[in-house]
Amino acid sequence: MSNSRNLSKLTKADKPLFVSLMSRTFAQDPLFLHLFGDSKLDRKAKHRVKAFVSFMFDKSFLLHEEVWGYFENESLIGTYIVEKPHPSMLQNLKGVLLIVRLIPLFFQLSGQTLHLLNSYMRVTRSSAPSFTHHYLIMIGVSPEEQGKGIGKSLLQHLINTVKADKKSQGIALDTENKENVDLYRRFGFTLSQEAQMDNMPVYCMFYPKEG
Repeated sequence: MSNSRNLSKLTKADKPLFVSLMSRTFAQDPLFLHLFGDSKLDRKAKHRVKAFVSFMFDKSFLLHEEVWGYFENESLIGTYIVEKPHPSMLQNLKGVLLIVRLIPLFFQLSGQTLHLLNSYMRVTRSSAPSFTHHYLIMIGVSPEEQGKGIGKSLLQHLINTVKADKKSQGIALDTENKENVDLYRRFGFTLSQEAQMDNMPVYCMFYPKEG
């Protein structure tokens, strides 16, 4: 029996698949551990992680972002969220709706966590290039499917998308896993800045589009 694999844009109906996948994928991510605690050991931390990942998915449909997924049969085994350049006037109006979406999150996350999230955004966005570019917000592969080239396929898909976009000059991303730095370098990313947030290193990287 052969497996059917395909890469496609996610719809709102895919939210449960996305939340389940990314909650497991980022369970031991340094940033998530720092923000929410260990979701494998703490039930409250698990709830906080799911609430945040759910918010990130909803946000992508309100703002200038896209969610792509790698499917095997009906199972989502890899996904990424990317922010596209050149926000429109409509996106600015949708920012008002985003504030409404944020309200429930305020009651699910502690004030300290919200403060840390704000600090992280300030650190990473200050390191982003000033010219137009895509921003890779999240990328993850199911723990059971890692090491099979799925993450590389997702990243290559994004790179191809950016190469075809005449308005974008590259891709910015941030990672807290030092071992990811060399992986991204193999795809043409360079380390633009190494920042710190509460003694946690944040590696800010950029892929410059040729030409």
